[in-house]
This record gives sequence, structure tokens and C-alpha cells, in this order.
Amino acid sequence: MSSSSAASKSFHRSDRNHIPHGHSLSSSSSSSLSKSVDGTLSVRNKSMAPPPRRSATPNPRPRSRDDDGAEPARVRVAIRVRPKTSEEEADFTDCVELQPELKRLKLIKNNWNSESYRFDELFSETASQRRVYEVVAKPVVESVLNGFNGTVMAYGQTGTGKTYTIGRLGKEDVSERGIIVRALEDIIASTSGSSDIVEVSYLQLYLESVQDLLAPERTNIPIVEDHKTGEVTLPGASVVKIQDVDHFLQVLQLGESNRQVANTRMNTESSRSHAIFMIYVRRSIHEKEENHSVSGEKRHTDLMGEHGIPTVHKSKMLIVDLAGSERLNKSGSEGHLVEETKFINLSLTSLGKCINALAENSPHIPTRDSKLTRLLRDSFGGSARTSLIVTISPSSRHLAETTSTIMFGQRTMKVMNMVKLKEEFDYESYCRKLGNEMEHLTAEVDRQQKARDNMKIEMEIKLKECQKFYSDTERSLIMRSEFLEKENALLETEMKAIVNELIHVKDHNVFMHNEVDRLETSLNQSKQQELEHLAYQQVLADTIQMYETKISDLMNQLSGECTRSECSEAQLDVMKKQEYDHQRSMQNYQVEISSYQKALADTTQLYEKKIKDLEHQLNDMHAQCGGMDKEIDIAETHLHEQQNSMQLQRQEEFDELKVKLQEIHGLHEMTIDELESLRHEYNALLVEKASLKDDICGMKHDLQVEESKRKAVETELLKFKKLVPGTDDDFEDKILDMNENSSKPLGLHKSKQSREIIFGQRATIAKLCEEVGLEKILHLLSSCDLDVQIHAVKMVANLAAEDDNQEKIVAEGGLDALLMLLQTSENTTILRVASGAVANLAMNEMNQNLIMSKGGGPLLAMTSSKTNDPQTLRMVAGAIANLCGNEKLHVKLVEDGTIKSLLGMVRSGNNDVIAQVARGLANFSKCESRGIIKGHRKGRSLLMGDGALTWLIANNTTTSTVPAPTRRHIELALCHLAQNEDNAKDFIYSGGVKELERISNESTREDIRSLAKKTLNMSPVFKVQILRAS
Repeated sequence: MSSSSAASKSFHRSDRNHIPHGHSLSSSSSSSLSKSVDGTLSVRNKSMAPPPRRSATPNPRPRSRDDDGAEPARVRVAIRVRPKTSEEEADFTDCVELQPELKRLKLIKNNWNSESYRFDELFSETASQRRVYEVVAKPVVESVLNGFNGTVMAYGQTGTGKTYTIGRLGKEDVSERGIIVRALEDIIASTSGSSDIVEVSYLQLYLESVQDLLAPERTNIPIVEDHKTGEVTLPGASVVKIQDVDHFLQVLQLGESNRQVANTRMNTESSRSHAIFMIYVRRSIHEKEENHSVSGEKRHTDLMGEHGIPTVHKSKMLIVDLAGSERLNKSGSEGHLVEETKFINLSLTSLGKCINALAENSPHIPTRDSKLTRLLRDSFGGSARTSLIVTISPSSRHLAETTSTIMFGQRTMKVMNMVKLKEEFDYESYCRKLGNEMEHLTAEVDRQQKARDNMKIEMEIKLKECQKFYSDTERSLIMRSEFLEKENALLETEMKAIVNELIHVKDHNVFMHNEVDRLETSLNQSKQQELEHLAYQQVLADTIQMYETKISDLMNQLSGECTRSECSEAQLDVMKKQEYDHQRSMQNYQVEISSYQKALADTTQLYEKKIKDLEHQLNDMHAQCGGMDKEIDIAETHLHEQQNSMQLQRQEEFDELKVKLQEIHGLHEMTIDELESLRHEYNALLVEKASLKDDICGMKHDLQVEESKRKAVETELLKFKKLVPGTDDDFEDKILDMNENSSKPLGLHKSKQSREIIFGQRATIAKLCEEVGLEKILHLLSSCDLDVQIHAVKMVANLAAEDDNQEKIVAEGGLDALLMLLQTSENTTILRVASGAVANLAMNEMNQNLIMSKGGGPLLAMTSSKTNDPQTLRMVAGAIANLCGNEKLHVKLVEDGTIKSLLGMVRSGNNDVIAQVARGLANFSKCESRGIIKGHRKGRSLLMGDGALTWLIANNTTTSTVPAPTRRHIELALCHLAQNEDNAKDFIYSGGVKELERISNESTREDIRSLAKKTLNMSPVFKVQILRAS
């Protein structure tokens, strides 16, 4: 507790150095929350209201009859004793004895020692709520209505009836209404709705943070003190203007539904915050009506007269319901409730110090040590009329707490307040009248100014129209120019395409000309062949003529030979004479002639054959020439047809080329557009590639740096492993410490020496974390070395057990690393310790939302399914039980199968695991019942679909074998589930009504018996079922 006190003092010192300055509540403009025609509420916050004009509404200065007109008034203290429970009636004796006629209380410490104390009023167990109000609070209410500040506060041990005395709504029984409701009823009845204003604020001080119960989103509201007047204001709090009693009851019920409560051994609905209900009353004392028909000068004179300004009383009343002081060994607070208890006790300790200082007339009052004492600065030692009602238990079981409470009341009776009248001039009405006169005087000036303004506006409109026309014209010309430039570029592109097309056509024409030249060459060759045939015929004719000439020559020779023959015959005749002489020569001559004749006959025959052959050849040449003429005619005809077909083909090809050219032109435009888009994409890809390249280089560099850091941290951790005291079991004990507290009373599971060892080891780990750094330790969770990984996760789990470290672990990515270990690791130790770390982090509502958003529920369910280790299952069940305490996560827990896996963990048969399962079901059902009471949840319980009710009833019947903490959670879960009317059929069919009846009679806890009885009485279905069973 010493470390907690030191931390608290440091927080107070930081608050002291950062207190803003502001205006008091009475001087700020009133804010209202009122019903509109359709019934909705309208809220106007003080901090959001426009500041008053300094020249018209000066800050109201409190006016009293004189500066010394304050009268002293002592704080009145009354004692109220609550009735004893059945458990206290049977096991404990009374420690107090009331003497109402003497207004004295006798405190019995033992059989031979007692002390007597005197108080302003004593109330026994049978005192009614009305009598308590009339004696304690009504004088304060009447004082507030007369213009004085007032305070009514309830102080006492938890579970002694403070909230019942102060904030009881009394819906079912009007006689049970508390001080708040009765005070507002009297105030509303004593004020006028037309001229008086009644406003309220409802705040709670939770974990040393001021929160608005009427607007839960407003937290950590600052406290502002006026150094001149000493008044304390809360500029961020919402203020509601009350219209009638019904409206006030709606506002009060809204605030009560947002207040922090919890289930403890001392009280099933224990207040976990200090509730402060503020009432602001503004009453008009004097209001002078002005005659609006008189002139402005006379009206101004009347307003400035001595009695022209009305007077108002502005008073404030605080009704404070303090959270009860408690001891952990009696309340059984666990987990986050321990932190709440610490802050409650610290603030009450600060209040006690202030009361002691005031009672002893100390020169220094430590009001700035706590936000509670700062808020109550005017109530004790200030200018308010204060009444304190002290609630105590008559049982000797709580003798120490009762003694401390009575001593607090005795010291409070010594505190003196200087009560002052809060009377002010109503400058607001005065300013409204002056404003009306000013508006009347300025109306004519406004009318004269209006014509000139209208003319100016018309000229400005015309000027704007001209400027707009000029800009539109300029814009259209620019657009036209851009369009023409685009058209020009398009025409240039089309001309280029046409030129390319013409070049293509020219090439085709050249090809056709070449074809024509080739055909002409072929034709010339044909003609040349024809000429060669003609020449050949000429040669043949010349040859024939030559042969004919030769033949004629031969004929001539023959004829000459014939002539010579005739001459020879003549000579023969002549020579006959010489025949004798020449007979032998003649015979040779005849032989030669016969040979010549023979040779001539052969030559003639040969020439005749040759002539016949030549004639045959000549005929053949004539026939060949006739065939060649036909071929030439056919060639000419074919050439003509080919020229016609080629001309037609060229025309068709030209048309086809024209169509293709148009298609190619369209494709060319599309290709240009695609090319341009591809070019842009390519440039973008180049830029992206360059950026990715830079990112990859940076990531490589970061990875290298992280790798070097990781290796360095691993080396340091291996060095420091020898410095960490304790074995692996010690580390597991430290991790399990939180979940041990969830099922066992504080101080029973370990000896004092063991706890000191654990605290020393945690201090060593915290020191090691400061030296190495949390970021490096979290990096070790991904180490390849299993031993290093186990030590790292144990250090993180130990750090997560402290609330101050949880935010740092989540911010550095520790939660992600732990969930990754649950998903990937198969090591039992890592799974057990990581689950314990997640369970520690799940104690915080913000962390609970993060765990579920990152898939923590399914991962915990998966972990429970792949292990049978009881300790690991206990850690997983504890984490899920903490998540069940958040109503916003219920649907997701059921849909993900997390609740089903929680029920499945009872297979282990381990009592600690079953205790965590029962705690989770109790948290789940309690949140559901709270949502039904607040009205934002309806329908059958989500637990009914997974067989939770069957398991609860089955385990509740075996009370002899079930440990007490587990039985308590099971009984609470059944009671809260039964409060939902949609679950009534399930309870009837499964025998749950019978179990509820047994709990109401046989439960060892008085609060649980009362809760079960209340549940049975509230349900008509259960009543009918009980009557049928009986």
C-alpha cells in the first residue's frame, strides 16, 4: 500500500501543476437538457455555450448584506444503523447500542470495555426514509431555497446502506425513495417554472477521474478553481434543466444506469465510485416590469434607478454518495476490483486528513491531495451548510470499520463552515432590456443602411456576373483553341496516313507497271519469234529458189550435156570414119559415158529426193506457220482478256485497298491511344518500380538493423539470464499469481515470505526491462532459440501483470506477438505463459476489444483444443472469463466458438479450471442482466445455445464436491440468467426453478440468497411454477 500511496501522491502533484483557471458554475451561462415536443432530450453544455459579451453582461459579483454577514454553522452529523443480515444474526453479536433520547451511541468493544459518543441525530434499523430526509436533508434543502449553498453526504463502510439512503429511486414503493428524489421534489414544488431555474449535474469520481454519468463519453473532466472567489467548477460537465418530477426521474435513472458497480462478498452491487449529484437553483427575488410604451430616455432612466435591477438567489446543493471503504480480505475483490479499492481508500484517506486538519484548526488544509477533496472544498470549511449521515453495521464482525467510521463522524462535528447568502443582481435581465432598447434605436439606421447595402449588393452581383461572363468566354475560347489544336493534330495524322496510303498505292502501281512491262516484253518476244518464223520462211523460200536455180543450172547442164551428146553423136558420125582408128578409145569413152550417165541418173534421183524432202519440209513449214498464226491470234485474244481482267482486278484491289486503308486508319488511331496509355502506364510503373526499389532497400536496411539488434538483445538476455533469480517454476508462479487471486482469497495461497520473493523477482525483472528495453524483449519473442523465446515470454507475462506496463506492451506490438505465439508454438510452457499474459492484458476493457479484433478469441479456443495441460487450460479459461466481462464482445465470443471451448475445458476435471469456467459464465450472465435492466438488450440469453444452463444446474446440485468460490460463481450465474424473462422456459424445462429456490434457502451467502429471492419474486412465471410444484 505504501507504493500505491506514493504513486497517488505523485498523481496529485501532477494535478496540482496542471490546474486550469475558469469561471464558476454560478456565473456561467445556464445549460439545459429539456424535452422537445416529441419527447426527446436536448443538451446544452456549459463549455460549449457562447461567452457573454463583456460590455453588456459583466461577471455577476455575489452580493451579501455585508462582507462580514456570514454566520458560522457546524457540520451536522447523524448516525444510521443498517439491519443485520441472517449470517450476522446467527454468528455475531451487536457492537453498538443506541440511546435516541440522549442522542448518544455506545460502542461495545468487548464485554468489559465500551465507549459513548454524542451525535446530532441517531437512526435505528427501523427508521424510515422520510424521517431520515426530514431530519438530515430537509433543513439543507430549505437553506438552498433561501440562497445558501448546501451539502448532504453519506459516509460509511461498503454494504451499510449509503446508496439506499441517498439514491434510492423507489419505483415500486414510494416510501423507499432516497434523499436525492425527495430533495428535488421539494425544490420543484417550491420554485416557479416561469421565473426560477433548477438544473442538475450527475458525476462520478472513478479511479481518480471525474466522469459525467449523464454523458458517459465525457471522461477525465477537469476541475477549475477560481482564485478570487474560491469556487470550484467543472466546465466539461453537462447540465440538465429540470422541467418536472417525471423528467428528473428519467435523468436520475439514466445517471444511475451508468454508474460503476461490482459484485463483492460484502455487496452484490457495490458502488465502485464516488457519486456527486449537483443541484443549481436560481430564484428571482425582485422583478420590475417596464412599460414599453414610454420613450427611450425615460426607460433608460428607470432602468438605471436604484431599484431597477432585479435580484436573484443562486445557490448550489451537493448530494454525495461516497463509495464505501473496504478491506480486501473481507470484500474478496479480485483483479481490477483491487485497483478500484485502492483509489477509493486513497480518496477517503485524503478526505479524512482534511477533516482532521479542519477539526484541529490547522493552518494548512490538504484539499489538493485528491479530486474528491477539491470537489468538496466548499462543503467542509467553506460557505455551505453541510449535513453528514454516517452509516454503520451493528455486527461485531465489522467492529474495526464501525469504530473508524464513528471517529470520522466525531471529527466532522468539529468542522465549522461560514454560511453566506448567495444573492446577486440579475444582470442578464437588465442586459436583455438594454438590448431591446438598442435594437429599437438601431432599427431605423438598419432600414436606411439597407437600401445602400442592397444597391451595393446588386452592383456586386452585376460585377460578379460580368466577371463570370468574361471568365466563361475566356474559358470557351481556350477550350475552342484546344479543340482546334486537337483537330489540327488529328488532320495532320490523317494526312500522314493518306500519304502513306498513296505511297503504298504508288508502289502497287509500280508493281502493276512492271507486270505490264513484263507482259509487253513477252508480247515482243512473241512478235520476235513471229519475225524469226517469217525470216525462216524467207530463208526457206531463198533455199528453195537456190535449189530451183541449181536445178535449173543442172537442167541447163543436162541440156548442154544433151547438146554435147548430140554433138558427140554428130562427131560420132564423123568419127565413124575414124571408128576403126579409134574403136578401142571409143569403147573406153562409152564406158566413161555410161558411168557419167549413171552418175547423172543417181544425181538426178538424189536431187529429186531432196526436192521432195524440201517440198515436204516446205509443207510442214506452211502448216507450222498456220499453227503459229493461230497461236498468235489466241495470244492476242488472251492478252486482251488479260488486260481487261487486270484492269478490273486493279479496280477491285484499289477498292479493297481503300477499305483496308480506312480500317488501318481506325486501327492506327486506336493504336496511338493505346500506345499513349501504355506510355503513361509504363512511366507510372517506372516511378512505382523506383519507389519499390527504394522501399526494398530501406526494408533491407531495416531488417539488417533489426537482425543486429535482435542478436545483440539475445546476447544480452543470455548474459542477464544468470542474474534473474528463481527457477522456471518461480517464473510460472509469478505469471499464475493473478489467476490464483481470481479463485482464492487474498493472502491464503502463499505465505508472506513467498509473496516477498515474488515481489523481489518482479522488481528485478522491471529493472532488467529498464536496462534492456521493452522493445528488445518483445523482439526476442520471435527468436529461433526456444530457450530464449521461453525466457522472453515469461518476462513479458510478468510485466503484463502490472497495469502500468500493459499500455506499453500493447503499443510496442506485444499483444500481436503473444497471439502469434498462441497460433504457431507447440511448446507447452510457451502456450501456458503466453495465455497467462493475455489473461493479464484482458483485465482492461480497451485491451479486451483489441484482443477480439485481432482474433484472440478463436486463438484461445484453438489453444484449449490442442492441449490437456491443466495449468494451460486454467490460463486460457481465465483469459476467456475476463473477456466475458465485456458485454460488447458477447456476440462475437459465441459466434467464434469461444464460449463453447470454455465449456469444453471442464473435461480436464481440474478444480481450478472449473472455477475459471464458472467465473466466466458468471461475468457473461451478469453483463447480460445489466444490459436487460438498462433496456438496451432483449431476447434469450446467448449462453442457452451452448448448454451452459445444463452444466450450471448439474454442478450446482453437487454442492458437497464443488469448492466454495466455484459454487458462488455458479449461483450468481444462475441468478443473473433467471432475471431474463426470455430464459424462463429453459429454467422450467431444465429444473432451474427448483435450483433457484434451493439457492434462496441454502446458499451460504446472504447477498446471493437475497438476489435469488428477489429474482423469484420478480418473475410471475417462476411464482406459478413454484405454486404448481408445491
